[in-house]
Amino acid sequence: MADFPTRPDMVSPSWIEAQLAQAGVLGGARIASLEWQSIGTGQVGDTARFTLRYVDDAPHAPRTVAAKFPSGDATSRQTAAALSLYRKEVLFYQQAAQLTTMRVPQVYAAMIDATGADFVLLFEDLGPCIAGNQLTGCTLAQAEAAIRQAAALHAPTLDHSVLDAAWLQPDPQASAMLRSLYAGAQATFKERYAGELAPELMAVCDALNANFGLWLDRKHSRRSLLHGDFRLDNLLFDIRAGAEPIAVVDWQTCSVGCGLTDIGYLLGCGIGSDLRRPNEAALLDLYCAEMTDRGVPLTRACIWDDYCIGALHGVSTAVFSAAFVVRTERGDANFLSMARGACELALEHDSIGALKRRMENV
Repeated sequence: MADFPTRPDMVSPSWIEAQLAQAGVLGGARIASLEWQSIGTGQVGDTARFTLRYVDDAPHAPRTVAAKFPSGDATSRQTAAALSLYRKEVLFYQQAAQLTTMRVPQVYAAMIDATGADFVLLFEDLGPCIAGNQLTGCTLAQAEAAIRQAAALHAPTLDHSVLDAAWLQPDPQASAMLRSLYAGAQATFKERYAGELAPELMAVCDALNANFGLWLDRKHSRRSLLHGDFRLDNLLFDIRAGAEPIAVVDWQTCSVGCGLTDIGYLLGCGIGSDLRRPNEAALLDLYCAEMTDRGVPLTRACIWDDYCIGALHGVSTAVFSAAFVVRTERGDANFLSMARGACELALEHDSIGALKRRMENV
């Protein structure tokens, strides 16, 4: 059994007090009591906000904090543990977050047990804020803010030594599991959503399934740290009541690869085709400009194939996640939204063809 709380109702005032004191943010204050409420929409982790009450006046101590725990659903929890999702997020905050200029929550505690199935993260509360919502979309200004954050992650970590850390290397067992289960996931996805996803878009899912080995074995033209699930549900806008424009959360799928994987994912399954189509070129130019300003010169022409290939990450994520996390009404809507946008981008720009060309030229 873990020696730290793994559910919100297990958190005590003394435990939070000890973590905040060790982080140096209490200034000697003592916590008298706390209350909590669930926040967020994550399907492989549960997040809560804790409101703290102090013994005496504590003007400089945090009034609220947030914490993240394993999913209460056994299926989601087992999938997360098998794919090392919890371990990756904890180790991101422990070892990599400080290497980027991306805005992420300040972490007060990051703990995980030996099995990788139990963990806790305690971090600053970024509210009041506007939580990104995959189903309602975003504004162009919000999409631009996200693009800038992506560059703030990719440029500082380009070819960085952290990319060789053991926890960021592909897990052979997890990769083998993904490879063996994907065809079944596609069959489940197709049976479940064939009546709701246009046939030409489902054909993109089928094509990726047929070329899934190429997708897993693809070579990256450049290596940076990736978020891996860079879409609206993992972005917070106007944080701290508008004091800052954006923050990025949920690092369970961070990995190593070409930064355009995050960009293709965001513009495909993230912001929706109605916003993407008229603004695609400008958003890609913005990414190139932000990367260039950070010392990594890029042009739209040189990133195009990587961008198109990156959109397939949205297809594979929607398909696999739909089959192996707990099914909910919002989840169904979410996975359909992701698949629709990613498949539309992939179909318009022949992402499967770009993937095949990439592997032919290796």
